Amino acid sequence: MFYIRVDLPNFGEGIVSTELVIDVTPSEIAIALLESKQLVELNKEKRNLQFTVGEIYLGKVKRIMPGLNAAFVDVGYEKDAFLHYLDLGPQFQTLNRYLKDSLNRKGKVFSIPRLKLEKDIDKNGKISDVLKTGQLVMVQIAKEPISTKGPRLSSELSIAGRNLVLIPFADKVSVSQKIESADEKKRLKKLVESIKPKNYGVIVRTVAEGKKVAVLDGELRGLVKKWESAFDKINISNIPKLAIGELTRTSVILRDILNGSFNNIFVNDEPTYQEIKDYIDTIAPEKGKIVKLYDGPNPIFDHFGVDKQIKAAFGKTVSFKNGAYLIIEHTEALHVIDVNSGNRSKLGEDQESNALEVNLAAAEEIARQLRLRDMGGIIVVDFIDMHSNENKQKVFDKMRDAMDSDRTKHNILPLSKFGLMQITRQRVRPELNIQTLEKCPVCKGSGEIAPTVLFIDDIENHINFLINETHYKQLTLKVHPYIEGFIKNGFYSLQWKWFFRFKKFIRVRSVSSYQLLEFHFFDKNGEIIKD
Repeated sequence: MFYIRVDLPNFGEGIVSTELVIDVTPSEIAIALLESKQLVELNKEKRNLQFTVGEIYLGKVKRIMPGLNAAFVDVGYEKDAFLHYLDLGPQFQTLNRYLKDSLNRKGKVFSIPRLKLEKDIDKNGKISDVLKTGQLVMVQIAKEPISTKGPRLSSELSIAGRNLVLIPFADKVSVSQKIESADEKKRLKKLVESIKPKNYGVIVRTVAEGKKVAVLDGELRGLVKKWESAFDKINISNIPKLAIGELTRTSVILRDILNGSFNNIFVNDEPTYQEIKDYIDTIAPEKGKIVKLYDGPNPIFDHFGVDKQIKAAFGKTVSFKNGAYLIIEHTEALHVIDVNSGNRSKLGEDQESNALEVNLAAAEEIARQLRLRDMGGIIVVDFIDMHSNENKQKVFDKMRDAMDSDRTKHNILPLSKFGLMQITRQRVRPELNIQTLEKCPVCKGSGEIAPTVLFIDDIENHINFLINETHYKQLTLKVHPYIEGFIKNGFYSLQWKWFFRFKKFIRVRSVSSYQLLEFHFFDKNGEIIKD
């Protein structure tokens, strides 16, 4: 292990440096994506989380809902998952027969290339014609549980790799529209058609551009093996069950966004560090050196300035330029964003030019906020009023450009005559909501305070109990930076007084995200000691 400093090169104008900072704790993994040191995405994942997008389950139909033309399926979640007829996929009958054959053969995989595909189901058909209560179905999580709703399912299954997406029973090849070269699209399509097995469909992802046949062939074989291995030991015991697991959220992010602009991946947990390094060695061996293990004295998010950015970026009010700010409100059905110029001084010649400048800056910040909070559904933005249609078009173009790097499917409409812009963004998991308002550190929200003169006595009582009663050999006290300064200040500081009194040296570390009078003790393994 070694200590990583943040003294990184100064990248030139226009060059975007991309870094991933990963904070691993016993309860969750937090993943921060930084572009040119600015936080643009934040993912928090509970350890051993289930029902994430992409996982494939063997479930059982619980109820048929003819009025909704849908079914509720038990996949093991506390609420039944929702499967609509339109999400069955055209080749559902073939998948259903393949599943039955695999169960009857007790796990002996039947070769898909030799399989005769069934006729596509009727696009305007009824769910009751295809499914019945108690039937076993193979389904994939299309949308994670959100609020009071269970997962949303699909039976048009796919398995994603770094360069390719495998779709069993589709038997066609599609190439990402983001690949601009027509010759490259033609090359990739012809190449994949020559190597893919019959009755398998393939989507060629953008990162496959320029890849050689050996790379794509190796990945394709691995995806096919992953599909077939799910049916090797399939049986009807312990239904519902996970058939094909998705990668961890960290690996999914790396799979989807890792490119030449990545400079560093910092992680503070050795097993996770090794897992990420092994994964990158598999998908992009030339990038293996960018993975670095952080073992500094301060929390990793504090060290890289992530905590401060989280506090500034979340909440109802978000400042972005020269006093201008956004007001972000959430409802069950939509999100509303209001753009305000605030007390910003006039920099332009007239109100129109000032409104345009604020709106253009707001468009960039709004695009960042949508990614950062993972806001989905309908978003309505109330820009500052402008009279010029040309200026309205500039704001619309700016918003489209700013959201080009957003991997989530979205659609943007031009500004209406009332200055409103409507955006739809795919919602596949709950929105990330972080409370930035803190309770009063003195009264803890009660309006009454304990005598502050007893604060140090409280800490010393904890030290006495941990050393003399529970016999901890090594302790680290983490406090607010002001309190750290108070404890360490002077030749004969409190820290040294504790050493002579308790016969143990208490390490004191500052955490800038702590409230003023907040403190916690940690053991020699860095685990927090519960009160």
